[in-house]
Amino acid sequence: MATMKAVQVSFAGGDFEVVERLVPAPRAGEVLIKIQACGVCRGDVVAKEGTFPGLSYPRVPGHEVVGTIVALGEATSPWAMGQRVGVGWHGGHCLHCDPCRHGEFGACTTALTTGLSVDGGYAEYMIGRSEALLRVPEDLDAAKAAPLLCAGNTTFGALRTCGAQAGELVAIHGLGGLGHLGLQYAHRMGFRTAVLSHSGDKAALARQLGADAFIDTSVGDPAAELQKLGGAKAIIGTAPDAKAIASLVGGLAHHGRLIMIAFTGEVLHIPASALLFGERSICGAVGGANIEAAIAFSQFAHIEPMIETFPLERAAEAYAAMLNSRVRFRAVLTMDR
Repeated sequence: MATMKAVQVSFAGGDFEVVERLVPAPRAGEVLIKIQACGVCRGDVVAKEGTFPGLSYPRVPGHEVVGTIVALGEATSPWAMGQRVGVGWHGGHCLHCDPCRHGEFGACTTALTTGLSVDGGYAEYMIGRSEALLRVPEDLDAAKAAPLLCAGNTTFGALRTCGAQAGELVAIHGLGGLGHLGLQYAHRMGFRTAVLSHSGDKAALARQLGADAFIDTSVGDPAAELQKLGGAKAIIGTAPDAKAIASLVGGLAHHGRLIMIAFTGEVLHIPASALLFGERSICGAVGGANIEAAIAFSQFAHIEPMIETFPLERAAEAYAAMLNSRVRFRAVLTMDR
């Protein structure tokens, strides 16, 4: 029987292990994907550290997957052999529960999560559920397409629903794996853009990617600086720093919205008055419902993630580089077999 190389975590908090596994066979409603590339995301920390409810081991992480279909689990599949597909965070849904019947597939009561409840893309092959597959254009480079399935989709989705109109100020807090994509999307959508970062050396890059203003958060009051620009209709929080995020609320315009897309377990300490005066709001976003729309807009607007690639065997190195912000700006595993 054919074998494949995979990188797994055998227990919560364990190291990444390069192992040989049997290539899985797809069942009804599934396909087998030969993986070309898989992004390394901060969401993979959940798999490695075991903080996802009901997580079982061993587990193969990875939820930014691009590859081609090499086997079908049923003859009547809507997908075709050799078709280019992707798999994101959402790994499948039941189609029968109340949320599914209302089109809220991400809220499915038995939803699957790629790389957590089912094995993900740190491998040469993986199983994908037919209802969760995404069409990925053949002319997109696999390594640059992979981050669009999570980082790209999350920032794109947040901006599409942020409430700002073309020409209004949108601020991107953090210029990293999420922020560098969010800035490009915001610029191409026609917003005035400001980048907030404690790294002053990123100012030139921010302007290169479309920023109209750069605010060094390590100097002065970033909320006051936003107000000098007229106040932000939306602030997209891409940096997982609760204290820094809370300090930005005063920079929102009237009816402005702070949208959190970076995960932090810290508590946000925000005075009620900061929300009451100006009728401001805070919400979270985990990505738009249509990843294919994020991919299509990226192609149309010539938006690409800045990436560093690593062979599958160096997954541990790629993960550490991501976790310690040593990549500019997304680490991507590539499979050559």
